[in-house]
Amino acid sequence: MAQIGKFTFVSFESIPGQLWLQQQLTTKYGVLEEQILRFVRQQLQRLHRLLASDYPECSESEEEESKEVLTITLDFLKKMDQEHLAQRLFSRSKVGFRDKLKCDLQQKFSYVFQGVAKAGDSAPLTQIYTELYITEGGASEVNQEHEVRHMETTSRRLAVPETITCEDLFKARPHSPEPIRFVLTKGVAGVGKTVLTQKFSLDWAEGRAHQDLQLLFPFTFRELNVLRDSQFSLVGLLHHFFSPSKDLCSFQQLQVLFIFDGLDECRLPLDFSRTQVLTDPAESASVHVLLVNLIRGKLLPSARIWITTRPAAANQIPAECVSIVTEVRGFADSQKEQYFRKRFRDQATVIISHIKGIRSLHIMCHIPVFCWILSTVLQNLLKQTKEPELPRTLTRMYAHFLVVQAKVQSIKYHQGSGVDLHWTPETREMVWSLGKLAFEQLQKGNLIFYESDLSECGLDAAAASVYSGVFTQVFRQESGLYQDKVYCFIHLSVQEFMAALHVHQSFYSSRKNLLDPSHSPERPESDPEAAFYRSAVDQALQSPNGHLDLFLRFLLGLSLLTNQSLLQGLLTHTESDQTNQETVKYIKQKLNEKGLSAERSLNLVHCLNELHDHSLVQEVQKNIREGSLSDRNMSPAQWSALSFVLLSSDSDLEEFDLRKYQASENALLGLLPVVRASTKAL
Repeated sequence: MAQIGKFTFVSFESIPGQLWLQQQLTTKYGVLEEQILRFVRQQLQRLHRLLASDYPECSESEEEESKEVLTITLDFLKKMDQEHLAQRLFSRSKVGFRDKLKCDLQQKFSYVFQGVAKAGDSAPLTQIYTELYITEGGASEVNQEHEVRHMETTSRRLAVPETITCEDLFKARPHSPEPIRFVLTKGVAGVGKTVLTQKFSLDWAEGRAHQDLQLLFPFTFRELNVLRDSQFSLVGLLHHFFSPSKDLCSFQQLQVLFIFDGLDECRLPLDFSRTQVLTDPAESASVHVLLVNLIRGKLLPSARIWITTRPAAANQIPAECVSIVTEVRGFADSQKEQYFRKRFRDQATVIISHIKGIRSLHIMCHIPVFCWILSTVLQNLLKQTKEPELPRTLTRMYAHFLVVQAKVQSIKYHQGSGVDLHWTPETREMVWSLGKLAFEQLQKGNLIFYESDLSECGLDAAAASVYSGVFTQVFRQESGLYQDKVYCFIHLSVQEFMAALHVHQSFYSSRKNLLDPSHSPERPESDPEAAFYRSAVDQALQSPNGHLDLFLRFLLGLSLLTNQSLLQGLLTHTESDQTNQETVKYIKQKLNEKGLSAERSLNLVHCLNELHDHSLVQEVQKNIREGSLSDRNMSPAQWSALSFVLLSSDSDLEEFDLRKYQASENALLGLLPVVRASTKAL
């Protein structure tokens, strides 16, 4: 017995073969046959009208009947293994779901905001998009280093691996002819992963690429986080986010791609070991159950999956689920120059030369967002004077950036001129509130925040909306489903700078050491400031993945009077030559201790640079000029300084010959960052 639509078909061979019964059934069979044929003719006529290109608009009741006929026919054709006919019915149906979906995606992704999101102008994505370097390879393990260190390593290798394009993401590889079902794309914060997924979706919607896909559904984990306590079927979830999908009859036999952007921001419990198996797209379950089964291939096995994430969160996806791992590496050197030539034109050569001369800035420029931050600062300085003093350290550059944003606030909300900056009590309170949020969330490892996080820091949700409008580039507010708001800093480095401001101010205003809560202000110290910075160095060195590395650079940089002067009215002047000398001495002492990793050592040399102490680097540079490295007994601190010099130079690290320096274990351990950054090491 089989059920098709409203009719049940009975196999007569299963009925006992009494002759008298067969005679009776013959008559009834003829009547049933006539009814079935008449029904089929009627439905085929309806279907013909439905698919005809010149079929006029029908009434709501007729349209509902047509959808029912189409559903029955699709189901029947699937049972008859006529998938190509089902595909044709989908593409020709009056529902036109794919066209509606493409139209919606075009409206969503055609334009993106630059600058102040609430007051700035939107720009066509296709005009501002710059091709990113995407490489294939790597595993989905935990990244045990700070993202800036990750950049300092990978930036040296941008031109080494073969790059791939979006069009190649799901194409079979020569070494693996199997179809690619799951792509995991890694990249540090701000490197362009989200814009990449938007460009991919827009290219499909506008018919430029990826036309082998029949349906494409882009999600962000920020949107899905809002539904973490809700129940949906997969079909229901699609209906929820994509309104045209309410007219979709079936998509199981179609080529579908699901994009999930921002795994590092996921607050769903993705448990791949204990989550129930789900195979029916019409069965309701928690959103995390749907995701786990989609990723595992239990739900819609033919669907393709693309997930983007920061490196630190990549291990949440089991390796056996991943077909290939790719990495977005941002701008290569040529793209950096192209970017700054567009922004500065006549002054581009001077700007590019300045950036190339400061390795810490040049490395960060691999991130498109950082290029924009740096451009914002430099454009503001060039407006003030023809030959401004351009920032040479990260701390000074970010201090300039904060001043620029404060001027934007003064012009926009208080009719200020933007020439002189006056920190009002309200703006100071705003900065300290954001700094507190930045530090507490940095300690927890969070990059996005919800209203509950704001409340814990004493921030009113309504006021936070104003803050994000004032400091759009520093603190960004985004709307998710139901207009629920999530908050984040424009880049991890901005969060770290704001956190350093908060820790600095807390210490000098109330002698409260947030990095060492057990420290008592009443405890006698010969130099409490030096003790404060020593505790900061110790805390950063204890971090297994270096999450306080850049924070430490900023905190030490803020101890200098030159940087405090930039933030006059916000920070009090606290510089002490004796304290700085004690801090430099302590850092050099730590550099010579055994057991310190090469990455932490290298960051300490960066810290010396922020403190304007170049003695160790100059000493090593002198030894290099004299050619006496190979026969000298170098200290661990000197090897770390040599790593800093080599990584900061323009020299090609395609092949690094350790024997030119010293063929020893100490040399290998000290120069390990250089070895890792080289394509080939001897």
